[in-house]
Amino acid sequence: MTHPERPHRNFYGRLKGKSLKNSQKTYLDQDLATLSPGMVRWDENPERTPLDLTALFGDRPVWLEIGFGGGEHLVHQAARNADVGIIGAEPYINGVAMLLGKIRRAGMDNLAVHPGDARDLMDVLPAGSIARAFLLYPDPWPKKRHHRRRFVTPEHLEPLHRVLKPGAILRIATDIPDYVRQTLEEVPKAGFEWLAERPADWRQPWADWISTRYEQKALRENRVPHYLTFRRL
Repeated sequence: MTHPERPHRNFYGRLKGKSLKNSQKTYLDQDLATLSPGMVRWDENPERTPLDLTALFGDRPVWLEIGFGGGEHLVHQAARNADVGIIGAEPYINGVAMLLGKIRRAGMDNLAVHPGDARDLMDVLPAGSIARAFLLYPDPWPKKRHHRRRFVTPEHLEPLHRVLKPGAILRIATDIPDYVRQTLEEVPKAGFEWLAERPADWRQPWADWISTRYEQKALRENRVPHYLTFRRL
C-alpha cells in the first residue's frame, strides 16, 4: 500500500533559538508527547487521519492559536475558559518549551500543543471543527518580496476557512500597517467578514485581551497595535 507523500512546503521562520535551559529540556522530554497526541509526525499518520478532538477535549468547543510565541495569551485564555479546549501551534521550539513550563505551573488540562507548522495541523483538523482562531502578532515579513510568506495569504487562509465552523471568530492582532492592509484585502476574499463598525473596534483590544511580549515591544518602539475581528461566513 502506498501512502501520500508529505506536500512540499517552504518554511521560513526560526525553529530554534538560544540554548534551552535544563528545565525547558525537561518539559519537552516529559510533557510534550502527552500534550500533542497524534499531531506531529507524518510517519505516524501518513493517511492524514483527522484528529479525534472528542478524545482530546470531550464535548468542549475547540479554539486554535496560530503561532503562540511564548504562550502568554494561550495560557491566559485557557485559564479564563475552562469549558473550552485550545490547541496552540508553534514551530519555534524555544517558545514551545516556554509554554510547557507555564502549563505545568498552572496545572491546566484544556490545552494541546502542536510543535510545528500550523499548515500540517490544519491538514488533520476535521472540517468545521474550530470555534475560534487567533493570529496574534504574526511574523510581518516586511520586505515586499517576502509578503507571500505572510499567513494572510490563500495558502494559509483557505485551509483555515475549512477547519473553522460557520460563524467562527478569527482574531488578528498586528502592529504593522502594511500587514493590516494585506489582512483587510485577503481575509475577506477567503470567506470572512470584518466585524468592525467604528474605529474603536480595531483600535481597542478585546475585553479578554492580555498584552503579550510582542505587543509590549511594539509599544516601546511606538508602533500602534491593531485588533481585527472577522467572522467565518
